[in-house]
Amino acid sequence: MTGQSRWTRTAPSAVGSWPYRRVLAAALSLLSVVVLFAAVQGVAKADNPIVQTIYTADPAPLVHNGRVYLYTGHDEDNSTWFTMKEWRVYSSADMVNWQDHGSPLSLANFSWASKDAWAGQAIYRNGKFYWYVPMVNRSTGRMAIGVAVANSPTGPFTDAIGRPLVENGQIDPTVFIDDDGQAYLYWGNPDLWYVKLNADMTSYSGSPTKVNLTTTGFGTRTGDANRPTLFEEGPWLYKRNSLYYMVFAARCCSEFIAYSTAPSPTGPWTYRGTIMPTQGSSFTNHAGIIDFNGGSYFFYHNGALPGGGGFTRSVAVEKFTYNADGTIPTITMTTNGAPQIGTLDPYVRQEAETVAFSSGVETEVASEGGRNVSFIDNGDWIKVKGVGFGTGASSFTARVASATSGGRIELRLGGATGTLVGTCTVPGTGGWQTWTSVSCPVSGATGTQDLYLRFTGGSGSLFNLNWWQFAGGGSTQTSAPPSTSAPATSQVPTTQVPTTQVPTTRPVTSAPVTTRQATTPAGGAACSAAYRTTNSWSGGFQGEVTVTAGSAAINGWTVRWTLSSGQTITQVWSGTLTTSGSTVSVANASYNGSLGAGGSTTFGFLANGSASSPSVTCTSP
Repeated sequence: MTGQSRWTRTAPSAVGSWPYRRVLAAALSLLSVVVLFAAVQGVAKADNPIVQTIYTADPAPLVHNGRVYLYTGHDEDNSTWFTMKEWRVYSSADMVNWQDHGSPLSLANFSWASKDAWAGQAIYRNGKFYWYVPMVNRSTGRMAIGVAVANSPTGPFTDAIGRPLVENGQIDPTVFIDDDGQAYLYWGNPDLWYVKLNADMTSYSGSPTKVNLTTTGFGTRTGDANRPTLFEEGPWLYKRNSLYYMVFAARCCSEFIAYSTAPSPTGPWTYRGTIMPTQGSSFTNHAGIIDFNGGSYFFYHNGALPGGGGFTRSVAVEKFTYNADGTIPTITMTTNGAPQIGTLDPYVRQEAETVAFSSGVETEVASEGGRNVSFIDNGDWIKVKGVGFGTGASSFTARVASATSGGRIELRLGGATGTLVGTCTVPGTGGWQTWTSVSCPVSGATGTQDLYLRFTGGSGSLFNLNWWQFAGGGSTQTSAPPSTSAPATSQVPTTQVPTTQVPTTRPVTSAPVTTRQATTPAGGAACSAAYRTTNSWSGGFQGEVTVTAGSAAINGWTVRWTLSSGQTITQVWSGTLTTSGSTVSVANASYNGSLGAGGSTTFGFLANGSASSPSVTCTSP
């Protein structure tokens, strides 16, 4: 790759092809303007979502040797479906600065898989790491659960058995090892299944068991006779004290996160309520929970990045405290995220791809090993949170490479336009992977500060950055003391829908609207439609429509309504959308068109504009 033109090589799997990435960078720059204004007003810069260089989904955290390893899916750019080809890994010792370890596992690692690298979870046992992931089995066309193995939490992973571990067309595996050493694998949508894994973690004893989903165990769902309980998908199983917790995505769509508890890993389950209500401009969510360094953390995903939504999601995290009786409090999405544990030590080498937040940059494989920050343009920046400079740094060194004429690294404190404490000039090195080290003096970097590396120069990509390190200064507290908590596991469910909303993770106001119902004209098979708004935010809203057959069965349906001024429909799920001027028509999907007498089904949608309460018409052929 050395010496190759930047414009002739493919951008490393990141948020967008080249033109789209610049649009994203521009949007993030606008976001940073808002953030910097907030910083001036004394409000700290947001740290959610965790990753800004690509879209990530289905978080599955694992605690190992004093770090949190976060296993995620990767939503491809511009996706209009759950288009996912690989899984990714990130890690952190302080819960705010996350290192990008790239993609150690993809569909290409499974010779029998054809598509859909969806929600999975990894676990450690006997010196190895096992990653359970769902994919479509090429030979059967059904979803199946595979298992990959590695000697390191960051891989590389390989297919452990060369075939599916279990296959029944369902998804979302979660894995848990009990105190007695017995391992359990749960998975499912629309059902919930489990097997007891053998000690080798790649085989199981007995046959898969289908959990009896009762309303006592998993809550009551209304409006869908085929799904009487709230369980939808994305189970996440763990144990705290003597109680077993089953966290799951509830009631599609829109989903919220709920949980049940039991005295054993196989039940009986008792429904305990909502953890995270529907919010965040997405119609799905997926949770993972861990304990780390004396704190409890709740991971989830939303559509918070520019261009984000149901099929382009982003992982975020919140810290929480269990109630005294062991119940989980209601958790709300924030842009602040979790507080930092300790500080980051700038006087040891830090990988450049370890960031709390970034604007415009991407990451790629580095020829010197690991990854480097790439596609750096004028005005891009990286934030590293809570850097402990002690009595003061005297110099800064960075490992850089450039196939052009390079640029500059501005070292700023408190913001991308904050106090300038040093500037390093980066020369052309003859290639994007031809590395050299540059140094520059530093003055005024003392105490604990948020460090911004701001990149400046000419047009186009300037240089790559592999690592950096400060010198001089007094004592500094290193980030994250060793973990005292046992590894916990996390699970990964579904997705969210594309939206053009402001890229912040914010609570969304639930605002049900007066239900409008209609029946078909005489001569047609009767059906009715009930419309309601489920979420709203500045500039957009989310709604759903429940279609119910009348006294006779129907085979197909269409719901129509008229948009108010300024409204546009951006996405529909569980239905097929057509528009003509201000008229919206949603017809059944292939799987929900046939309804028995009195039967019902629900589709959802996202829209721009202000929420309203239109009259709806339901017709059936």
